[in-house]
Amino acid sequence: MTTLTFATKMNAPKEKVWDTLWDDASYRKWTAAFMEGSYAESDWQEGSKILFLSPKGDGMFGIIQIKIPNEQMTFKHLGEIKNGIEEPKDWGDATESYYLNEMNGMTELSVKITMEANPEFEQYFNNTFPKALEIVKQISEQ
Repeated sequence: MTTLTFATKMNAPKEKVWDTLWDDASYRKWTAAFMEGSYAESDWQEGSKILFLSPKGDGMFGIIQIKIPNEQMTFKHLGEIKNGIEEPKDWGDATESYYLNEMNGMTELSVKITMEANPEFEQYFNNTFPKALEIVKQISEQ
């Protein structure tokens, strides 16, 4: 397994950063760094299914493994969606975790991705996640 970590600090309370991450309108803005038109479908409750989708409806699915409002959200990735059909994958413990830590009015957002070693995905995330976090920062600081 490979672990990638990304972080940024922003001048915003953690509640504002949390809302920026998971509110539908702002989620669509920051995830556009990965693919224009990306969105998620979920009830956003711990243990619930979540679909990460492209405008064509393809993408990935998983569950919300941990949800501690304003502190942590962890997704466990379970498979891909192609042509509307869920295809489970054996990705082991592939997770994506978001952590918020506020100190003196500043919030640090750190993201930890654990996945099977794949140089192509690593390079993609290393190039794209910093751009996505910069958008989160811009929205949160407004």
